Amino acid sequence: MKVLHCSLYNGKPTSTNYLDGTLNNLSCSGTIHNDCKCVCIRHLNMQRSAPVDPTKMGVGKAIAVLTSGGDAQGMNAAVRATVRVGIYTGAKVYFVHEGYQGLVDGGDNIGQATWESVSMMLQLGGTVIGSARCQDFRSKEGRAKAACNLVKLGITNLCVIGGDGSLTGANEFRNEWSELLQILLKAGKITAEEAKRSSHLNIVGMVGSIDNDFCGTDMTIGTDSALHRIMEVVDAITTTATSHQRVFILEVMGRHCGYLALVTALACGADWVFIPEMPPTEGWEDHLCRRLTHQRSIGNRLNIIILAEGALDRHGKHITCDIIMNLITKKLSFDTRATILGHVQRGGTPSAFDRILGSRMGVEAVMALLEATPDTPACVVSLSGNMAVRLPLMECVHLTKEVTKAMEEGRFEEAIKLRGKSFEHNWNTYKLLAHVTAPDVKSNINIAIMNVGAPCAGMNAAVRSAVRIGILQGHNMLAVHDGFDGLAHGTIEPMTWGYVGGWTGKGGSNLGTKRSLPTSMIEEISLNITKFNIHALVIIGGFEAFVGGLELVTAREKYEELCIPLVVIPATVSNNIPGSDFSIGADTALNTITTTCDRIKQSAAGTKRRVFLIETMGGYCGYLATMGGLAAGADAAYIYEERFGIRDLETNVEHLLEKMKTTVKRGLILRNEKCNANYTTDFLFSLYSEEGKGVFDCRKNVLGHMQQGGTPTPFDRTFGTKMGAKAVLWLTDKLKECYRHGRIFANTPDSACVLGMKKRAMVFQPLSDLKENTDFEHRIPKTQWWLKLRPILKILAKYKITLDTSETATMEHVINERGTV
Repeated sequence: MKVLHCSLYNGKPTSTNYLDGTLNNLSCSGTIHNDCKCVCIRHLNMQRSAPVDPTKMGVGKAIAVLTSGGDAQGMNAAVRATVRVGIYTGAKVYFVHEGYQGLVDGGDNIGQATWESVSMMLQLGGTVIGSARCQDFRSKEGRAKAACNLVKLGITNLCVIGGDGSLTGANEFRNEWSELLQILLKAGKITAEEAKRSSHLNIVGMVGSIDNDFCGTDMTIGTDSALHRIMEVVDAITTTATSHQRVFILEVMGRHCGYLALVTALACGADWVFIPEMPPTEGWEDHLCRRLTHQRSIGNRLNIIILAEGALDRHGKHITCDIIMNLITKKLSFDTRATILGHVQRGGTPSAFDRILGSRMGVEAVMALLEATPDTPACVVSLSGNMAVRLPLMECVHLTKEVTKAMEEGRFEEAIKLRGKSFEHNWNTYKLLAHVTAPDVKSNINIAIMNVGAPCAGMNAAVRSAVRIGILQGHNMLAVHDGFDGLAHGTIEPMTWGYVGGWTGKGGSNLGTKRSLPTSMIEEISLNITKFNIHALVIIGGFEAFVGGLELVTAREKYEELCIPLVVIPATVSNNIPGSDFSIGADTALNTITTTCDRIKQSAAGTKRRVFLIETMGGYCGYLATMGGLAAGADAAYIYEERFGIRDLETNVEHLLEKMKTTVKRGLILRNEKCNANYTTDFLFSLYSEEGKGVFDCRKNVLGHMQQGGTPTPFDRTFGTKMGAKAVLWLTDKLKECYRHGRIFANTPDSACVLGMKKRAMVFQPLSDLKENTDFEHRIPKTQWWLKLRPILKILAKYKITLDTSETATMEHVINERGTV
């Protein structure tokens, strides 16, 4: 099914996500996700087959969905998508309440799901169908009971949402299915006909865990939301800690995985992080005290230490908050406080990335179940980069256990690599920013940093990272205020390490930013580049940054001073920069839209029979409207890229009229601000108000610039941090290449690049190469990956559409560096 194997924020976001992501580490949110050096995922192998009517794929089949183990935000999105896509294909879908315990107990614990029964689930944390630890399922007798309950209902497809233990149990259940049927036959609990009808069981897993400890996937469902809860606490603690010059120790969850701790440390600029994968070296106590003392000596009033709950020292002894607090108070006499976050990390509303991730995984899981044969191994639906993939479940479980084994045997560097390239890159970036002192010898290189275009959350994180990495490389870092205007007027000043302290969590642009382009002031810009002896340029911004970079490259023919390396880092809520699937700031804007839609839907739940029309930003790019629609459960999202006319509007109105006849008496429509010059927000409001008379009333809301404000999400903080670091390291190498005869001279296309995330990697692409893929009139790329997700939005809103099923995906494999699975 072609649409299901396209990219997501997320991180993030990813990838969301950030699915937006996001996917970090996308979304974006949440997170940047890359191919693993040690763990390789084979590329998706698409096989063309005869088209199949997707609405008939599930006819005569039954699917059961359960959540097991610890709960995680976003599980409900996965359940909702599984139910609705299952129904869309013609299959019967059943809830299994209370996890495996409900599967064993049967009765009312297994009930048929309807379209309306999963309404208003998206914004709820935890799992509404319940989860429980089940001892009964560990015994063959218990599994036989579970098998009997499934056979009686004709269920031969099981979707399990949980951690590695839950998924391993599902695989064992599948492997002994035939044996269990024989036991039930002999006991007379099922008939031969029932056994024949249920001769094999298909299993598909989705990883729901805030720990992000499952190998083979970059982000598990719930991780990005947990990071949101953690960063909310960190931001709150920062203010009180600064007031009193305190050291704060924060213990976060994660069991034996340090992902939450590591990304939190990266996102808040922590002074120290303890993670299980890399215990501190001998003498860490003295090193930590020296670091805290140094921070105080340079004027820092705040110190934050992040502790993963499973952190150990090199001798296998647990490191606790009390141990660290006693050390600091006794040796340094610093006022120190400890906070253990606990289960607050599991709670709250799911982030936009987790909703989109859960929705995408649910769709993919249903397709994997319906395409499975008796020879297909149990698979887990996973996220690699920003792409949805299927992986053999037990290969992933095996690799996850390899990480634990590596840590137990003291192979810590290998444990970091086994966690995946994203984890390794996070660790290396953190070490660069937190644990290395500036070199004594300077490079005499001056790198200027500027923000261009509209402000967005995450810009400051990118600037901070770029400045500090540059200083660590021995460079002089220069701040250019107010974009190209500042470069032309000479509002340029040096930046020190402390200059950018505390910038990571601040929204907007501390450097100041303007939309002006350089063409009209190219002469002044070239003179100031010479005056301030600028050797390289980092441009962080939106479409104006992209166009401005191109104009500087074009002007190289006339102005030799502009022959310096430059890099453009995409930072805009619109996510419309060619060369990158995600932009800094888009995940924060997406979460703002999602939160607002939640509140609006909640108000509609009380009044009933109400349709809300929401206008989002994005210029001509429909990313925010589409992904916001997916995350908020919208009935439609109008965008410029997908043209619509009066017939489409008529269809949407009729759809809402039918919806009001059900128990779900509310509607949500998103409209991109420039989707159509004639079908304006006011026009659509009037249309829906008129056509809905007597059935529903309509309200409109223009979100406006609130989408550009607010503190950055964890995805945008880590994304900005890693992009800024990578950009300066690339410039450092490029400057060495371009140094000839005692001066810098860069005039090749690859000396002026966009740093972007493409599918599974962060890549540099020459600005000149991206011109062909750019619609300059409408300020969008000509090809945009997220457009392939729009059919999912329509399916989940119950539109009768046809999908292209001529391409199916074969399963990928996870292989470690030794070549063994």
